[in-house]
Amino acid sequence: MNVQSLLESVGPWALVVIAVFVFIESGLLFPFLPGDSLLVTAGLTHQSLGLTVPIIVLVAFVAAAAGDQVGYLLGDKVGVRMFKDDARILKTSRLHETEAFFAKYGGRALVLGRFVPVIRTYVPLAAGSARYPYRKFLPWNLLGAFLWVVIVTVVGSLLGGVPFIANNIDLLLTVVVLVSVLPIVISQVRKRIRARRTA
Repeated sequence: MNVQSLLESVGPWALVVIAVFVFIESGLLFPFLPGDSLLVTAGLTHQSLGLTVPIIVLVAFVAAAAGDQVGYLLGDKVGVRMFKDDARILKTSRLHETEAFFAKYGGRALVLGRFVPVIRTYVPLAAGSARYPYRKFLPWNLLGAFLWVVIVTVVGSLLGGVPFIANNIDLLLTVVVLVSVLPIVISQVRKRIRARRTA
């Protein structure tokens, strides 16, 4: 999808397109929309679109936060029913593991997961399915949505003209997040190794 052509072709409806894309990617279990690229491009071309960066940030933030609310509610109302003891993938034991994960890393997972394509679509659903308390979910969700929208849009407005950054924003954000969660991964691997040795 040529995001720049899309935004330029819709003219005054560019903000609506940004809001709809971000909302759907955030909450309606459709992870294949170009959220990062869309915001980078919007930041880069905001003047030709007749928009300001703060307006783009505000609209995208509201859409991202609202989308996550929908994802959480779907997980809370429907998610648990998808898990069965004898299921091949959605086993009840996996749900318990997810609950334990959110109990320990919930806030961090909500914020960092926002920066990883595909993952950001399913983290709110997982949080709702794991019954992560809404009073904790809401502030972390708002923080994650705010940081993602601000960072990606501002990067687009300042550095979007650099071809390498514009063409690899998804990869760059993913690398940053992977480095951030590396201590968690190492901790989990060590825990599994110790558990196997004990067994």
